[in-house]
Amino acid sequence: MSRIDVCLLVEPQALLLDLAGPAEAFRLANQLLRGRGEPEAFRLRFIAAEPACISSVGLALSGLEPLPEALAPDSWLLLLGCRSPQPGDLPQDSATLAAALRLRRWLARQGRDLLESATGRLLCICSGALLAAEAGLLDGRRCTTHHQLLDALRAAAPRAQVVDNRVFVFDGPLASSAGITAGIDLALHLIAEHCGAALAAGVAQMMVVYLRRGSQDPELSPLLAHRHHLHPALHRVQDAICADPGQDWSLARMADTAHVTPRHLSRLFASHAGTTPLHYLQAIRLERARQARAQGLNTSQAALAAGFSSDQQLRRARRRHAG
Repeated sequence: MSRIDVCLLVEPQALLLDLAGPAEAFRLANQLLRGRGEPEAFRLRFIAAEPACISSVGLALSGLEPLPEALAPDSWLLLLGCRSPQPGDLPQDSATLAAALRLRRWLARQGRDLLESATGRLLCICSGALLAAEAGLLDGRRCTTHHQLLDALRAAAPRAQVVDNRVFVFDGPLASSAGITAGIDLALHLIAEHCGAALAAGVAQMMVVYLRRGSQDPELSPLLAHRHHLHPALHRVQDAICADPGQDWSLARMADTAHVTPRHLSRLFASHAGTTPLHYLQAIRLERARQARAQGLNTSQAALAAGFSSDQQLRRARRRHAG
């Protein structure tokens, strides 16, 4: 297995998590490979038009590698999202504008070469897809980006097929992902492809990534719904249900997990999650059944794996949620 150059293109105001999330995933993959006595699979390179810049959170990034004259044909070029301009930002000076123009010309050339090669990849994280669009690299290709930027991407790349509500989308050597943490999902998927699913699972475990999402999973996953609260007891119940939705989750058992009464648990779900315990449980079971079907199980097997007593109960639950 040859070592791949993973080149992260760093611009001013780069989203730090877009940079650090995938980079840590590839670094940990190398660490696990070394622990198994195997050679590293990835070489991280941080390239930029200027040797230093300020990230989205104000942290200075320095020691950046100059834009190489050419990338190896099997390189992976990763385009990061950047913070959008904010009121009060100072106008860019002539040197910054010149560097941005130089970067876009370089990207148009290098990105085209990678997309035409048999082994290279162009990877777009979040608004990195807009940078690829500006360079003319998305025409005729399927792609996605953060859900708030989908219309902007359609305007920037009118000949691209922009896909809504996907964690990431592959179109041959092009891969694009939704916002921020979806870049970690994309990195894990690529690690699994290149190094095997077991190694990717090990990286996910080390990063404490709760669920590795795939390219067919919606960006707004049911497994992430109703979690925008800070109540620890309610999170404890939701974590337990997501970990094993096939268990016999009666209201009493959920309440025991939260260390509250069943009546109080219902109030917690209503006030903090905006749903009922049963509705939440069925939504998670429906999502797990969908995943099981995608993995090749038939309807009856998927229903049992998700905690439904039969495929008929699965269909009834699906109709209730659809209504």
